[in-house]
Amino acid sequence: MRFKTLAMASALAATLFTPAFAQTEIQWWHSMTAVNGEWVNDLAKQFNESQKEYKVIPTYKGTYDESMTASIAAFRAGNAPHILQVFEVGTATMMASKGAVIPVAQVMKDAGAKFDPNAYISAVAGYYTAPNGQMLSFPFNSSTTIFYFNKDAFKAAGLDTTKAPATWPEVVAAAAKLKAAGHKCPFTTAWQGWTQLESFSAWHNVEFATKNNGLSGLDARMKINSPLHVRHIDNLANMAKQGLFVYKGRGNVPEASFVSGECAMINTSSGFYGNVAKNAKFAYGLAPLPYYQDVQGAPQNTVIGGASLWVMSGKKPAEYKGVAEFFKFISTPEVQSASHKRTGYLPVTTAAYQLTEKSGFYKENPGTDVAVTQMIRKVTDKSRGIRLGNYVQIRAIEDEELEQVWSGKKSSKEALDSIVKRGDELLERFQKANKS
Repeated sequence: MRFKTLAMASALAATLFTPAFAQTEIQWWHSMTAVNGEWVNDLAKQFNESQKEYKVIPTYKGTYDESMTASIAAFRAGNAPHILQVFEVGTATMMASKGAVIPVAQVMKDAGAKFDPNAYISAVAGYYTAPNGQMLSFPFNSSTTIFYFNKDAFKAAGLDTTKAPATWPEVVAAAAKLKAAGHKCPFTTAWQGWTQLESFSAWHNVEFATKNNGLSGLDARMKINSPLHVRHIDNLANMAKQGLFVYKGRGNVPEASFVSGECAMINTSSGFYGNVAKNAKFAYGLAPLPYYQDVQGAPQNTVIGGASLWVMSGKKPAEYKGVAEFFKFISTPEVQSASHKRTGYLPVTTAAYQLTEKSGFYKENPGTDVAVTQMIRKVTDKSRGIRLGNYVQIRAIEDEELEQVWSGKKSSKEALDSIVKRGDELLERFQKANKS
């Protein structure tokens, strides 16, 4: 009995003092908060539990702007993350960051991981692909702009709750009825530059900038002071004067006013769906963006938003293999479909879209397919997307100038002319800095 006890003790000691298998850690910096932050953490947890060799560590690094700034500082200091989430307007800047990033296609190839760019929805993959056909970053939380409306507020105002306004004149009419019924914020918009200038341009098949909106060259210049753009901003300015459109702030700040029930209609990201589904205490609907029915070629398709994952340089081969394995995991139809259902972000592969459709999710949740159908329409050179240098700063200019319009301090034409002038100066500066 004594020998048996000694043997058990020896076995226990061996277990306690044997070095644990060292996992390869993969640092992932992101900008997701609230319900989408929970989703990111869950993705990492699921991957970590699916195998023992790698451990993905997600870290919130502030807003997209803040995260990009932090990553540049970290890269210069030699401690950049393996994976960096960058919003779509940072794509041109990342492409120009020679030596700082490694194309995702190369990462997958070097790791021996199966990777087929054709498996991804073309409108999504195309945006993150270089002219030579190499995919540069991994499509992650890809979104597009859609229209949300409060069905309970519509019912109280005597409006049809089965469909949203399809045209801008219908939005104005609905907003007037909502105001008459006592609603203090009939309509608002989030990400105003993205929704009311970028997506508006693609949806109406008009140029946002020259050179195919920047996709065909660094010498692109802005074109958003056209008669149609002026007409649209004039329309919103008149709505603001009448109390039909209430400006609620920059970025995604206005989304809280919809979830709370304060604002009855909003243009914002399809990625807002997860928040609405979880937190709205009223019946709601999802619908395509409104358009001007007299504009030839409208509606066309909307442009991509959201963000992609960039792989930073200077890491070990074993670490890049872990990055490749993680990308493989989150690309599987099952994971993609579950993420799409949970967040409202696009299923970035055709297989994930088909799996979601087959599951009956779109029939059970009307409107959840709007983002996908808006993106997979026939794409033209004017609606493929927008890829401009220094675009983070240009977006800030758009916010500044449009705020002058909503407050009545500038006319639509003055503000749009100023965006073009100031934007072109930044584009020219970017072009000079990145001449090969």
